Amino acid sequence: MFNFLRPSGGAARISGKDAVAQAAAGELVVIDVRDGMELKASGKAKGALHVPLAAIRMKCDPSSPECLKQLSVDKPVALYCASGARSAGAAQMLAQMGYKTVYNLGGLYDWHAAGGAIERV
Repeated sequence: MFNFLRPSGGAARISGKDAVAQAAAGELVVIDVRDGMELKASGKAKGALHVPLAAIRMKCDPSSPECLKQLSVDKPVALYCASGARSAGAAQMLAQMGYKTVYNLGGLYDWHAAGGAIERV
């Protein structure tokens, strides 16, 4: 397996439809990298982990004692933010940490437009 990073360094995109289906099947972990105020304003993808961009290294690095137990370098991960820019950077960081399959979903809109549920926080 490889980490689905493009030669330019950007993470491969995953369609909202594929992300919703794979997350529902338990095959994909979805991570929201927006800050807390954004989540309060718009909610988050149902079932997504909230890891603000500033906390990615602490909460997602397998060598960190604070790494979230829901994460594994062997389980595919899709990240999103508001537009896809921050999630692209976060995806690159996860790939550098050893995650084998990392996608950029884009924005919360991409999830919702594909029929993904939104939960209020």
